[in-house]
Amino acid sequence: MYRQNKYRPGRRGRKKKPDKALRALKLKPGMDAGLKKVFSSIGVPKKSVFKPDSFQLEALAAISRADCLVTAPTGAGKTWIAEKAMARIHANGGKSWYASPLKALSNSKYHEFSEIFGKENVGILTGDRKENPGAPIIVGTTEILRNQLYDVMHSGETLSADLVVLDEAHFLGDEERGVVWEEIMIYLPSRIPLLLLSATIGNANQIARWLSSIRSKKCIVVEDKKRPVPLFPLFFHPSGKLFPLTIKSSKGRRNRIYKNVSDYLKIKRPPLLAPPRKLPPFGEIMRVLNKYHLLPAIFFLKSRADCDNALKLCEKNIISNQAIKTRLSRRIDELVAQNPYITKHRQRRFLEHLAVGAHHSGQLPAWKLVLESLMTEGLLDAIFATSTVAAGVNFPARTIILLNSDRFNGKEFLPLNPTEFHQMTGRAGRRGKDNIGFAVTIPGKFMDIRLVAKLVNSSSSDVLSQIRINFSMVLNLLMSYNPGQIEDLLDKSFAAYLASKKKKAGMKLVENSHRYLWQDFMQHYNFLIKTGYVSKNGELTDDGIWASHLRIDQPLLVAEGFRLGVFPESDPALLAAIIAVFVYEEKSDDETEKQVMPKKLLTTFNHVEKKLRPFLNHMESNGFEVRQPVLKPAAIIYAWATGQPWEEIISLYKIEEGNLVSLIFRTADNLRHIKALIEIFPLAALTAEQSIELILREPVLMDYDLMVS
Repeated sequence: MYRQNKYRPGRRGRKKKPDKALRALKLKPGMDAGLKKVFSSIGVPKKSVFKPDSFQLEALAAISRADCLVTAPTGAGKTWIAEKAMARIHANGGKSWYASPLKALSNSKYHEFSEIFGKENVGILTGDRKENPGAPIIVGTTEILRNQLYDVMHSGETLSADLVVLDEAHFLGDEERGVVWEEIMIYLPSRIPLLLLSATIGNANQIARWLSSIRSKKCIVVEDKKRPVPLFPLFFHPSGKLFPLTIKSSKGRRNRIYKNVSDYLKIKRPPLLAPPRKLPPFGEIMRVLNKYHLLPAIFFLKSRADCDNALKLCEKNIISNQAIKTRLSRRIDELVAQNPYITKHRQRRFLEHLAVGAHHSGQLPAWKLVLESLMTEGLLDAIFATSTVAAGVNFPARTIILLNSDRFNGKEFLPLNPTEFHQMTGRAGRRGKDNIGFAVTIPGKFMDIRLVAKLVNSSSSDVLSQIRINFSMVLNLLMSYNPGQIEDLLDKSFAAYLASKKKKAGMKLVENSHRYLWQDFMQHYNFLIKTGYVSKNGELTDDGIWASHLRIDQPLLVAEGFRLGVFPESDPALLAAIIAVFVYEEKSDDETEKQVMPKKLLTTFNHVEKKLRPFLNHMESNGFEVRQPVLKPAAIIYAWATGQPWEEIISLYKIEEGNLVSLIFRTADNLRHIKALIEIFPLAALTAEQSIELILREPVLMDYDLMVS
C-alpha cells in the first residue's frame, strides 16, 4: 500500500545511482538558539487550588436552562462540566446518561465517576459490560443509548434520564458511526437537556442552530480556544538539530515557516533520517529528545507494523536509573498478573528494559490498557502508535512526533485535515505535569512540512452529516411510526438542514439531503414489503417485529436464516461460527483454508450459503450492496469456541490479536441480539447464550479494575 511520491528524484527509465543525500545522517543533538527561551520553560507547573475557568462556569449555567455544545481543546476540562451537571441532577434525585464512542473511554469514565459518586450510583452499558443498569448515572456507548431510544419510542414511554451527555460530539461527522449520533439527537425527547462535548468542531454554531430548530429549545455554544498547555511546533533536522517550525511574521498576523526550515525545504535532494520506506533511527531520535527534556513522547506512525518494528530500533534506550526500572517492573507485574496471555507478551521486554511500547488496534485490549496505564502514570519514555489513538484515549505526553502528513482512511491516503491534526496535537502537553507541549515534525518522503505549518494554527474542520438509511433503522422506526411520520423525522436530520441552507443560497443539494434520504428509505421500505417483513399498509409483520430487535450490521440476512431454519440452533460452537460470517468485513481467499476445515463446519457453511444465495441475489437485484459470505471468520470462531489455543489460531489464520478480539466481540454482540429473541426462537436463544460463554473468555475479557492504580 505504497503512495506515489511526486518528488521522486531521477527520470523514469534511467537506472539511477544511490543518492548519497538520501542516506541517513549521523545524529548529533543540537538546538537553534531561538529555542533557548522556549526550552527554559519546560517543567512541571506549580500545584494550585483548582479554580474553574469562565467557559466551564458558562457551560454549567447554560445546561441548566438549555442544551449546550461545548468546544474546547483536549485537556481543557470539559469532563468537569459534565461531572458538575450530573452531580446537580443526582442531588435532585434525577438520572444522567453519559455516552461515549469507545468502550475503552466508557470504561475509563465509569471508574472516574464511580470514585466521584460512589460505585453504587454508577452503572455501565457497553455490550461487553452490563453493570448496575438501574443506577442514577449510566455510562455507555452511543449505540446502547440509541437502542434504548428505539425501545422507549416503541413502548410509548420516555427515556429514563434527566440529562444526556454526548462526549466526543464530533463523531457526528464520522463516516461509519455518525448516523448513530445523529439519530440520538433527532430521537431524544426535548425535555431532556443535551450536553455535547468536543475538542474539534469547526461549525459549532451551525450544529447548534440545527439542534435548536428540531428540539424547540435553544442550544447554547460555549467555546474556548485556549489550550490548557501551550503548544510549540518543532522541526527535527536530519542532523539531529531542533529548530522552531514556525515563527510569527513581522506583521504578527500569521505564522510563517522558520528560515532554516524554509532553506531545508528548498534543497532539491535534502538529507533524510532514513531512506524512503525505511524507519528512522528512533533510538537516536529519542536520545536527542531526552537531551532537551522532551520526553515522554508519542510517535504517530502510518501502520501497525511500523509501530511494532519501531521498538527494535530503540535498543540503546536502556533505562539507566535502577529505581525507575524497579518501579516500572513492579507496576507491569501488577497490571499483567491476572492475564496469562499478556504476562509473557512478546513486547514485554521493550516495556521493562527500554520503557517503550507499541499501541494500535492489532494489540489485545488488555495489553493496550497496560500501555495506557503506564503512560498515564509517567513510567514510559515513548509510545509508537497509529493515528487512531489520537481520539478517545487519555494518555497525553510532553511531545508528539509526526512522521507523515497524511493518513490512511481505510481506502486511500489523504492529507491530514485540521481536525485529525488537532486530535493528535491534543495529546501534547499534560495538564498539571507540563508547562508546555511540543509537536515535532520529522522530514521524510510522506511528510509535507508546509501543510503541517498551516495546520498548526488552523481551525477545526466542519462536521457534516453522515446519516444513511439501513434496514435496522427502517424496521425500528416502523415499530413506532408510519411512513409519513418517518418522512417528517428525516426532515429533521442535519443533512436536510444543511441541504435547505444550501438551497436558499442557490447551491447544489448535498448528497444525503432529505430528498435522497427519503428515496433511500422508500427503497428499503419497498424491499421489506416484497420480502414479507412489512405489510402493504406499512405495518411490520410478525417477522418484521422480531427482526427489528436484530440491531446488527446485517439484520435481514440473519433474520432470513432463521426464517429458512438453516442455522445450527442446538450447537453453540457451530452457531457462533456461522453468525461470525455476518460480521466479518475483510476479504479472504477461502480456497486455501478449506483443507483445514472440520467437515461439520464446512458442511454447515455450504448449506447456509446455498440457502441464503437466492435472498442475496434478490437484495443485489434490488440495488443493495451485498457482502458475499466467506468461510474464514467461521473457521476462526469455531476453532476458538472448540478450545483451540489462542496462539495456534493466530498463527494458522494469520490474524492479528486485536482483529481476532474485534471479531469475537462483534460476534458476541450479534449473538446477544439472538439471545433476546427467546420468545420467538427459544432454542436458538439459549444456544446463543452458551455460544457467548464459549467465546468470551481470556484473553478477550479482562479485569478493568486492575488497571486503576
